[in-house]
Amino acid sequence: MSALGRARKERWPQAEYEAQAKELRGQLGEQQRGREAQAEVRLQLLQDMGDFLRRKAELEQEYSRGLEKLSERFTARLRGAKEHPRKEQDPPSPLRCWQLVLNLTRQAGRDHGALSDIYAGPLTLHLSQLSDDLGRLVKKSRDLEQQMQDELLTMVSELQMAMKTYQTQHAESQSAENKLRDAERQEEKRGGRQPPEPGGAGQDKMARRASLRKGERLVEKRQARFLAAQSKCTAARNDYLLHLAATNTVVSNYYLRDVSDILDCSDLGFHLSLGRMLRTYLVAEGRAQSSWQEGLGALEGAVLALDPPGDKARLMEANPAAYCPPPRFEFHPHEGDEVAEVQAVGSVLPELLRQWQDIESRLKDLSLETEEVNKTLQATLSSFRELLGAEEPEELEAFGGLGSSESLRGAGAEGRGGAKRRAQHLETETFYLAKLELFLTRRSIGAKLQSKLEMLGEAIAKAAAEDGEELRALPRASLPRVPAAFASFPTDLEDFVQKSGQAVPLVVESCVRFLSLHGLQHEGIFRVPGSQMRVTEIREAFERGEDPLAGGSYPRDLDSVAGLLKLYFRVQKPLIPPDVFPELLVTASWSPCPSASPTSAPSWPGSRGPVVVVLRYLFGFLNHVSQHSDKNMMTPYNLAVCFGPTLAAAPPAWTPSPPQPHANEAVKCLILHPEAAFPPPASCPAPLRGGCGAARRGRRDAAPGPCG
Repeated sequence: MSALGRARKERWPQAEYEAQAKELRGQLGEQQRGREAQAEVRLQLLQDMGDFLRRKAELEQEYSRGLEKLSERFTARLRGAKEHPRKEQDPPSPLRCWQLVLNLTRQAGRDHGALSDIYAGPLTLHLSQLSDDLGRLVKKSRDLEQQMQDELLTMVSELQMAMKTYQTQHAESQSAENKLRDAERQEEKRGGRQPPEPGGAGQDKMARRASLRKGERLVEKRQARFLAAQSKCTAARNDYLLHLAATNTVVSNYYLRDVSDILDCSDLGFHLSLGRMLRTYLVAEGRAQSSWQEGLGALEGAVLALDPPGDKARLMEANPAAYCPPPRFEFHPHEGDEVAEVQAVGSVLPELLRQWQDIESRLKDLSLETEEVNKTLQATLSSFRELLGAEEPEELEAFGGLGSSESLRGAGAEGRGGAKRRAQHLETETFYLAKLELFLTRRSIGAKLQSKLEMLGEAIAKAAAEDGEELRALPRASLPRVPAAFASFPTDLEDFVQKSGQAVPLVVESCVRFLSLHGLQHEGIFRVPGSQMRVTEIREAFERGEDPLAGGSYPRDLDSVAGLLKLYFRVQKPLIPPDVFPELLVTASWSPCPSASPTSAPSWPGSRGPVVVVLRYLFGFLNHVSQHSDKNMMTPYNLAVCFGPTLAAAPPAWTPSPPQPHANEAVKCLILHPEAAFPPPASCPAPLRGGCGAARRGRRDAAPGPCG
């Protein structure tokens, strides 16, 4: 290969990384622009609402003055009329009615004056404060987001540098090896030469011996250089692989968790404060003019429908290109290098052991600190929500009495506790932002350390196995034995169920039972990846005919068991076939999802009855998991994102692109209402809800049955 071709081949992985990094930077910039656009829209909304209230206050004030002038004009006429009775006399009935009309008109003018004072005073001030709060939160969350993105890009840059170092060391190792081979060949040629004639002098022998010694020293020297270069190459490759795993983990952690928290930070208190202002507006309008109740009811419904998680989810769904995790960075070996894993060989092993121990110690301390910070963060957020939700609109005291003009005119004061609540609001907000920054930073560091710890542990365990040391294995002696054919991972589930006679495969039933007993409140279940080594151990135990989950396990195995359950359905053909896919998309249009609508549910072909039983069991369990979303953070939509691409397959010639978001929405509806989407147990007898059925079997060994 020419030098130019070799240089091009060496630059190709670097160019691919640069393209990925460029695309990542574009994605991060798109996130910032999208969030800034949302902030601008909200600021413009608050400004428009403030202008509207000021103008409405002017109109109400003008209307109030007009009513008072009108009432005073006709009251003066009434006093100057000849028919006006004296005070000790009762007026005639028509005059009494007229007086009541004038009094009601005067009271209406006072009410509209009170509305004007409320609009121009407390509500306008509240909107101004909310606008200031929003601008401040947007700026601080933008700084926090920029900090996290800079750390992310720094990790990518370090990855590129590690790859360059690895390529350089590998090239030097190859060069040293080639030189060593040349020296060995020269030494072989010297050793293979014929001895000189007997008549030669002794000087020839001495020269030949000197040449041989010189060749041997050259071979030894180049052998030492080759070993040193090979050791450096191994260390550079290990460093490259560690950086690669850490970078992929940090990128995934940022997109799956940090982005959501940053969006929550920018929305902190916005919905609650805006809802409080609008509720004040609603009550004021309702007390001033009861005839407007119909229109105000619609606005009240919109106020009650304020949903911060829903807004966040819609923002992310509206910008899938910006918030979808990017492709993982792949390992690109250098020329001829076939090693794609961290190796603990030779002199590298002690260093890796020391590094593994240091990371384990750091990760243990960091996990405890992060847990404490998270508890403080959640408590602070709850206090902040209670602080905003407990505030009562004191401005509405202006409507305390219908005949009291002084109480109406006195409207507009926030009360003596307003300044204290305001100071408490700012203090809680500042403390929350500080804790959130600390939590995000430590969680990112923890994810990076966990990734390195797992890779180092696998490399060290593999080295120990090669040296003959015993590794940790599943306790086979205490595991129940089952037919191995019933615990395999088939590719055709329908054929497997029919041949094995199991309504629900043993692997699915065991995983569901274990997660129902131990993992319903585990945060990020099915979304946080487990240990690949642990998943492989559990799968191999099942394939040997053992049930490794029958006796329970440790909490650290929860994500691995969840990963095994997803893997079981991933190796299958999609359980929701392409011919059912159009009806599945119709299910996504249920709004809200019906609790029982057999006419609109998908029609499952009769030949796939065993698959429908498994689907009903799985979706019953996922429904049970979603009922604990306040603890495990896995809403029906989050679960649909995890299982939708695995379960639903689009037809090859499907024209709408992309169909997966719609399919995920349909899977969410199936999770919410599995009883409506699948046939009743009478037509397909099997466990109806995986969650409670599995939990019950965990308490006693019973055959699968309906769980109502």
